[in-house]
Amino acid sequence: MKNIFLALLDEKQTLLIDGATGTNLFALGLQSGDSPEFWNIDFPERVAAHYRSFIDAGSDIVLTNTFGGNSYRLKLHNAEDRVIEFNRAAARILVEEVSDSGRRVVVAGSMGPTGEIFAPAGLMTIEEGEIAFAEQALALKEGGADVLWIETLSSIEECQAAVQGASVAGLPIILTLSIETNGRTMMGITPSDLVNLQADLPTTLAAYGTNCGLGAAEVVAAIINMRQAADLAGNDPILVAKGNCGIPEWVDGKICYSGTPELMASYTEMVIDAGARIVGGCCGTTPAHIAVMRKAIDNHVAGSAPSHDDITSILGVITSGAKAQMRGDLTIAGGAAGPGKKASARGRRRQKTDSSVL
Repeated sequence: MKNIFLALLDEKQTLLIDGATGTNLFALGLQSGDSPEFWNIDFPERVAAHYRSFIDAGSDIVLTNTFGGNSYRLKLHNAEDRVIEFNRAAARILVEEVSDSGRRVVVAGSMGPTGEIFAPAGLMTIEEGEIAFAEQALALKEGGADVLWIETLSSIEECQAAVQGASVAGLPIILTLSIETNGRTMMGITPSDLVNLQADLPTTLAAYGTNCGLGAAEVVAAIINMRQAADLAGNDPILVAKGNCGIPEWVDGKICYSGTPELMASYTEMVIDAGARIVGGCCGTTPAHIAVMRKAIDNHVAGSAPSHDDITSILGVITSGAKAQMRGDLTIAGGAAGPGKKASARGRRRQKTDSSVL
């Protein structure tokens, strides 16, 4: 039988992912500083309610409550020996919720970063990372995950370790980076680096893209730049966009996100036209946002990729590095396809970018 993720990609032009895990678990009582993964054992009914809220909102893909479920993150809570227990339980809870819903929903095993800095910048080796990611991947598979969803990474080395480790499970792998520093990740990866990374990975990714970062506007720009880089490389990848719900603000002693459901609906339509086939929300995104995004996908009429003005007038500012990449001047910020290259004619047509406003 064909994997459900791959089957849904064949059937639908755009798939909807869920929203934030942390934001919504905090609403259910999670306290700052606590590890959400403990809830998979201690409060499974709350984790189930979280999953159910996004299934009911129309998500085609829901991520397990295991973002920090590797041994390095769990060691901070003296639980590094509970990786298998937490990950297996999280996946099993979601499998049951999907079954009860009667809908076809992908169970995506969330795998976040280790929190360690990889060599040569740090001390963590790729081999050590592989072991940690493999342990988590196998536990998620045992729990019933359909795919492995590696997210919020920032270095080439951790990407290599994560994909190599996850590949032992034999499931489709999705990889997303957090583009948050002038069109780059914290460790300097550009959208084009992710496109070109394919050649150095042990397995072909089922999809890749970006999540979290600086907000919806920057995510749309990153997808345009990945699409541009893929065009130059002659590739046609499945691109993933999972943007934050606006910008975080400190209000009355807690973090709130500025994005309204209407803004997230606009982001959804723009990022689809930019080239993403899998769309969802990250930090701050609630089931209410996802329900509106479901309607936006279902009613979307394909258009040209948004221009700089289109994005900034509705979603907010774009950093200078991302703007440089959008206009094809790839020598300015390490751009979307390597030093000295320009966007292809096809890429420029897709973008419909007016260089006078960049």
